[in-house]
Amino acid sequence: MSSTYGTIDSSFLDALIALTAEDRVSTSAALCEQHGTDESYHTAKAPDVVVFTLSTKEVSNIVKLCAKHKVPVIPYGTGTSLEGHVAALHGGVCIDLSLMTEIVEVRPEDLDVTVQAGVTRKTLNEYLRDTGLFFPIDPGADASLGGMTSTRASGTNAVRYGTMRENVLSLTVVTPTGEVVKTASRAKKSAAGYDLTHLYIGAEGTLGIVTEVTLRLYGIPESISAAICPFPSLEAAVNTVIMTIQCGIPIARIELLDENQMDAVNKYSKLNYEVAPTLFFEFHGSPQGLKEQVEIVKGFAEEFGGTHFQWADKQEDRDRLWSARHNAYYAALAMRPGCKGVSSDACVPISRLAEAILETKADMEKSDLYGTIVGHVGDGNFHALFVFDPDNEDQLNEAKRLNARIVERAIAMEGTCTGEHGIGHGKMKYLESEFGEEGLAIMRTLKKALDPDNIMNPGKIVSL
Repeated sequence: MSSTYGTIDSSFLDALIALTAEDRVSTSAALCEQHGTDESYHTAKAPDVVVFTLSTKEVSNIVKLCAKHKVPVIPYGTGTSLEGHVAALHGGVCIDLSLMTEIVEVRPEDLDVTVQAGVTRKTLNEYLRDTGLFFPIDPGADASLGGMTSTRASGTNAVRYGTMRENVLSLTVVTPTGEVVKTASRAKKSAAGYDLTHLYIGAEGTLGIVTEVTLRLYGIPESISAAICPFPSLEAAVNTVIMTIQCGIPIARIELLDENQMDAVNKYSKLNYEVAPTLFFEFHGSPQGLKEQVEIVKGFAEEFGGTHFQWADKQEDRDRLWSARHNAYYAALAMRPGCKGVSSDACVPISRLAEAILETKADMEKSDLYGTIVGHVGDGNFHALFVFDPDNEDQLNEAKRLNARIVERAIAMEGTCTGEHGIGHGKMKYLESEFGEEGLAIMRTLKKALDPDNIMNPGKIVSL
C-alpha cells in the first residue's frame, strides 16, 4: 500500500461529529496522549482525534468514513495492554468503546451472555452475582471484554477454565470497510465454514473492531478455598506445580511468586507473608471434592518442602489474597520509585517449565537490574519483570536483552513469545522465530486481503 495515509482536517472532524455528537469527539492533546498510552514502557503515540462510540452502528459509520479517506483506526478499551497495542503509530482516529457498556442479554439456561465490547469483566460478574453464574477469565486488570477478546487474554483462572479463546462463542465485528459481521451462532459447536470467531480473537484490532461479544458462563462453585504456601527454593515450588498438573488435579488457580516478588507484595499490600518462593492456590468444587484436591496437593507440596499452608476460606480473605497477587506488577515497580518495567510473558510446555524459570532466574541474578518472577504457572505461563530507570538507556537495553533471552529460550522449548499479553508492536520481531517466514507470510496475506489499505491498527502484529 502507499506509505501515506489520508489527513484529518476540519471537514473530516465535522463529519465525525455528524456521525456521533460534538461532545464525543475530541482533539484535546491530553486526551489524545492518554489514548496512545498503555501500561507498558513503550513510548506513547497519540492519535489525532478520539471518538467515543455508543453502538455498533456508530463504529461502522466511523470506519466507513475512515476507509473512504484512508485514515488509520485504533480501537481502545481501558488501555491496560502491555505491548503498545493502542499506540497510534501513524496518527488517525482512536475509537474509544468504553461507553458501550450494555449487557445485552444473559441466558442462564444456555450458560452464555452477550455484552457490548466496553463492558469490563468486574462489571459483568457484579451483574451476574444473583444468577449463580460467573465469567472466569481474570487477567488481573479490570479490562474491557472487547479488549480481552482482541488480545486473547487469560490470567489466573486459565489453568481450569481456559482463555478467551475457549470462552468466546460469537462476535459482532466491524470490518475495515465498515461492514458489520456476526462471526458465529450461539451453538456450543459448529462445523460451518471457516472459523471466523477465532480469526478475530487475538487479532488486536488489526482485522476489524469487536463491538459485541457472546461469552460462556459457569456456575459459581459450591465451595471455594484459597491458600498460600512458601517453599525452600524456586525449583521446589515449580516441581509442585508440575506434579499437580501432570496428575490431572482440577485446580482453579496456581500462581508462583519468587522471593523478590513476595517482598514487594508484602510492602505494597501491607502483608507479612514469608519472603520465599511461594505458590498461591485456589480450589473450586463440592466440599468433598475440595477436600480431596487439597489433600493431594498438600501431599505434593510437602514432598518438595512446602509445609506451612495459610488458608483463606472467607470471601474477604480470598479477595485480599488475590488482590495482592493482582497488584504484583505495581508492587514491583513501587520498589524502585520512578522506574518502569519490561515484562515478559513467555509460555512453555509444562514439562519445560522448571528449566525455563530457573534459567531466567539465573539470568536475573547475574544482572544489575532489580527483577521479579510471577506467573500463571499452571499452564506454563510466567512473567519476569525487569525494572529500569527510564532516563537510563543502558538499563532499558539490559531489560530488553534479558527479555529477549526469555523469548528465545521459550521458542526453543516449543513455547511462545507471549502467553497472554499479545504482540502489539512490542513483540513483532519474534513472530518469524515462532512461526517461520511461511507462517508470517500467511498472516500478512490475511491482513492484506481483509485490510488492503492497512487502516486497522497499523503497525501491530505484522508489518506490510
